[in-house]
Amino acid sequence: MLTVFSPLHNRRTAKTELDGGMLIEPHEKPSRAETILARVIHQDFGEIIAPEEFGLGPILRIHTSDYVDFLEHCWDDWIAADKPGEAIPAVWPGRGMRQRIPKDIDGRLGYFSFAAETSITEGTWDAALASANVALTAQKKIAQGERAVFALCRPPGHHAAADLFGGYCFFNNAAIAAQAFLDRGAKRVAILDVDFHHGNGTQSIFYDRADVLTISLHGDPDLVFPHFLGFEDETGNADGEGYNLNLVYPPNTPFSVWRQGLEAACDRIGQYQPDALVIPLGVDTFEDDPISFFKLKSDDYFTLGERLAKLGLPTLFTMEGGYDVEAIGVNAVNVLDGFERACPD
Repeated sequence: MLTVFSPLHNRRTAKTELDGGMLIEPHEKPSRAETILARVIHQDFGEIIAPEEFGLGPILRIHTSDYVDFLEHCWDDWIAADKPGEAIPAVWPGRGMRQRIPKDIDGRLGYFSFAAETSITEGTWDAALASANVALTAQKKIAQGERAVFALCRPPGHHAAADLFGGYCFFNNAAIAAQAFLDRGAKRVAILDVDFHHGNGTQSIFYDRADVLTISLHGDPDLVFPHFLGFEDETGNADGEGYNLNLVYPPNTPFSVWRQGLEAACDRIGQYQPDALVIPLGVDTFEDDPISFFKLKSDDYFTLGERLAKLGLPTLFTMEGGYDVEAIGVNAVNVLDGFERACPD
């Protein structure tokens, strides 16, 4: 299986994350991607290629121009305002307030974000743009005939909405790739998000549409991030009614239970009959992940990959969460290995 990877992810080296009222070292760090890449190489898993550059056109198919402009210039505007630290939002247009884009950089940070844990730093734009290009290159390779491709994206993307960043995400790589499939002639695309956290950005982007089926298996948002989206009664709107499925699980969910949701998701995908499948691949479902509460073990990820392969679809994996850095490479590559083993020759 091809892996697409860009060293430009290292341009994002945030030093601060707001957690528990303190500024800590971020859980989302460069070593995550480097550990996965090292595992791909160690396992001799396949060719590793650099991404092509696609410009902003495919990104603007998903994200608003105001938001993209904000991300591109945020760090320079922050520095120009003589701010001493990393750019962290501190004020939001809450209920009863006007939804307008302020001139001040603090106001714009709040307008274009939904959470305070994710700082913007020097190099964030370069890394986010490269991550989108990684996903787009993987999509192009599949359109050219590859059965499956691993987009080793960093930063991740599934929390990013059309005009919001948060949850370590800036551009929604999976959504950008799904739209690229449609723009290249696909009629229907399915997105199956197996990250521990709900893919709120992906859901919101496609919530009114029937050409993209969105499914997410995740921890109960009453208890974990992102809290305000991801419940089972959210099934789509307008043309999208019936094309969004959330499968929600409580603390300490083992693979035997989580797997039932995977089967339900795969059954729904089979009914939908998409032309391509996008997997936002989070392995923060792992039993030792520091910010999650499922109990999957490393060997379970082989089974996950095998089940996805049985769908028989062109499949694009975009890397999302997973914060046990020592285990992330093993767990992510186990999914890909299980997929490859189950694919017909």
